[in-house]
Amino acid sequence: MSAPNKSYDPVEVEALKPEEIERMRDEALAAFAAAADLEALREAKAAHMGDRSPLALANREIGALPPQAKADAGKRVGMARGAVNKALGARQAELEAERDARVLVEEAVDVTLPYDRVPAGARHPLTTLSERIEDVFVAMGYEVAEGPEVEAEWFNFDALNIAPDHPARTMQDTFFVRGATKDAESGVVLRTHTSPVQIRSLLDREPPVYVICPGRVYRTDELDATHTPVFHQVELLAIDEGLTMADLKGTLDHMVRVLFGEDMRTRLRPSYFPFTEPSAEMDMVCFACRGESADDPDRPCRTCSSEGWIELGGCGMVNPRVLTAAGIDPEKYSGFAFGFGIERMLMFRHNVEDMRDMVEGDVRFTRPFGMEI
Repeated sequence: MSAPNKSYDPVEVEALKPEEIERMRDEALAAFAAAADLEALREAKAAHMGDRSPLALANREIGALPPQAKADAGKRVGMARGAVNKALGARQAELEAERDARVLVEEAVDVTLPYDRVPAGARHPLTTLSERIEDVFVAMGYEVAEGPEVEAEWFNFDALNIAPDHPARTMQDTFFVRGATKDAESGVVLRTHTSPVQIRSLLDREPPVYVICPGRVYRTDELDATHTPVFHQVELLAIDEGLTMADLKGTLDHMVRVLFGEDMRTRLRPSYFPFTEPSAEMDMVCFACRGESADDPDRPCRTCSSEGWIELGGCGMVNPRVLTAAGIDPEKYSGFAFGFGIERMLMFRHNVEDMRDMVEGDVRFTRPFGMEI
């Protein structure tokens, strides 16, 4: 850029001629008016108001004018740039208003549409019930214990006083894991109950021991309305000094009242299990008829077959041989245990008639139970 020259005629500077400045201004105004959207307007702004735009270059030429010519040229350029800036603001406001109006139409929410086209999910009721049972006993001071589902025969049978010739150890009741060869015995099974977790708990802990053991178990049953080869159990074990059948009965009564209602009662019937002595079957009063159908033939109860009681599971005092297998002195400590199927309890609580509904994965079965946490 040359130094100021008093003899320089501003009229001879092409970019500063009045008609040239008007042309630059008109081109900018036309470009803004032709911009169809904000992106096009940004491009027009860069072309006509940027550092390399015609008006910006013309403004730089003012510095080369003699002092008496600068004011007039600056006024012309300033007015042109002001008009361009004003037109830009007006067009930007128009395009933004158009965009907002279009968004309101394109992104409008139709509040008349069904709100539940994507239905809410649901936890499986077996999971919910298992956790509720755990909560009952955790509140009593018990600890939740877990163990492997593929278990050694010693934990699953021997430590529980189940003899080698016991029917439960045959292929008709137990899934055996095959050994290295076809005829080899691996000594490993899919656990048939959660009792192995009790043995592991006794080996890992010093008495007193109070644990509850929920989990999945396996037996070679056919899948039908009341049986399934894969089901869930929950077992309880309490080992301490001076425990008796009275403690077992009180624990069972509390569990049933919490899960089924305050007016529920239990009873014990003599039975036999290798791992408890004495052993008993635990019944609870029918939750449907409350035992009244047993004395009233005119009011038959389908749930309990009018017997007034429903069998829930097995229980008893821990066999001293089980304590000895776990390294616990049976002369000093005693204990009780019981176990029952969670599927069976779910059928009782919610009148589920077919156990296959629990395993088929149909959301129409699980959804009514909701998302209880």
